[in-house]
Amino acid sequence: MDAKTRILVVDDDEVVRLGFVRSLTSVHRKVEATWNGIDALRAMERDPFDVVLLDIRMLGADGMTVLRTIKEKWPDSEVVIITGYPTLETAKEAVRLGAHDYLSKPLGPDDIINVADSAMQHKLWALRKDRTNQDQGTGASSGSRRQTSSQAY
Repeated sequence: MDAKTRILVVDDDEVVRLGFVRSLTSVHRKVEATWNGIDALRAMERDPFDVVLLDIRMLGADGMTVLRTIKEKWPDSEVVIITGYPTLETAKEAVRLGAHDYLSKPLGPDDIINVADSAMQHKLWALRKDRTNQDQGTGASSGSRRQTSSQAY
């Protein structure tokens, strides 16, 4: 992983938050942390992060609200939901809203590093795919090519 990767850790549990930060900074990433959703969105406004590790249950704006806002305003940022209270409903909702992954606590240092790496790899792949599609002229024009070819049948 590139040392330029910017990761935001959002968790109201100080022990969890500091543990995640310690694990991620040990592998040479730029990591910041905040304890609530409002501060997380403020941090994103200042300079969007590549990866956000986000708790669901927090005071103020909950994790799902923050996830929704991040994916609307900064769709290139990857969000990983990490919760101590996993449910099938919240997992489905997180995926529907665009979360890269949904994990339940507790997580070890290797788990945190691996999920952050996975999210960043996904972001890089998606950006490269978008660039390639734009360079090849796909998108709206490819839709019209498909329409033309289907009219020939």
